[in-house]
Amino acid sequence: MKIGYRTLKTAVGAALAIAIAQLIGLHNFASAGIIVILCVQVTKKRSLETARARLAACVVAIGFAALFFAVFGYHPWTIGLLLLVFIPVTVRLKVNEGIATSSVIILHLYAAKEITWEWVVNELLLVAVGIGVALIVNMYMPSAEKQLKEYQRIVEDLFRIILKEIVRYLRTNELDWDGKELPLAAEMLEQAKTLAMRHADNQLWRNEDEYVRYFRMRERQLEIIEHMLPLVTSLTYTVEQRMMIADFIDELSDAIHPGNTADRFLRRLSAMREEFKEMPLPTTREQFEERAALFHLVRELEQYLIIKSGFQPGNEPDKRRRLLPLG
Repeated sequence: MKIGYRTLKTAVGAALAIAIAQLIGLHNFASAGIIVILCVQVTKKRSLETARARLAACVVAIGFAALFFAVFGYHPWTIGLLLLVFIPVTVRLKVNEGIATSSVIILHLYAAKEITWEWVVNELLLVAVGIGVALIVNMYMPSAEKQLKEYQRIVEDLFRIILKEIVRYLRTNELDWDGKELPLAAEMLEQAKTLAMRHADNQLWRNEDEYVRYFRMRERQLEIIEHMLPLVTSLTYTVEQRMMIADFIDELSDAIHPGNTADRFLRRLSAMREEFKEMPLPTTREQFEERAALFHLVRELEQYLIIKSGFQPGNEPDKRRRLLPLG
């Protein structure tokens, strides 16, 4: 049986919160552990958002409890009526994540049969201890850098294989590739984006969403590659332009690694397009259709490179360029 970080933090935090609440003499001290269990989340930012919602909801709950119990008395149906009003209010205030915690506070006050400053302070301290301990234990999150770099390597290898298969078909007309790298690349990108977003949410003091933007950029490039494949397989004749495009894609596939820029390939693509214009015009319908498909393929390649060129790693270009390949 594997015990994860979140489980371990929840267990330690709950025990610590109960111990603190008991030590300072709070009533219903065990509830501090419940609050910790509810507040420990998968990311630091998520924990802070949850803590804010629970604290705000608890303050609102105490106010509602004081009003309803004073007007209607301490009866079970009073709690039902209170919740009928309280829950929609928390939803409207966008602090509905605090409903569970607040309900515990309301029941404490109901069981006490009185609402005094002593009880109000007791409940606020319970919430403060539970939320405070949850935030402290949740400040440690294992780094995802190593996993993200591995996803990056896998995605780039898959892109390289796909582009190499396109080159092989352009040069030989051989079509025995099963295309398994395409769905695998899409799957890896989806997993990588999820991990990247979690990684970004664990960076409280800096904006660390470059991995998210990187994998989204690769996802858009994969869509372009999927558009290119029907164009490539529609080609049947071996013409000079076809070989030139094959050489270009071959070099592009080798450049999916640190130290290369999409801008350089865009300039080369533009020069190759001008060179195409200087070549003799097609003389048959088949040649015309082949040339048209090739020009469409060039436009798709241009879009592929523009997507990469538009990716800006941030304010530390040298460091980020090593981290996030620009090819």
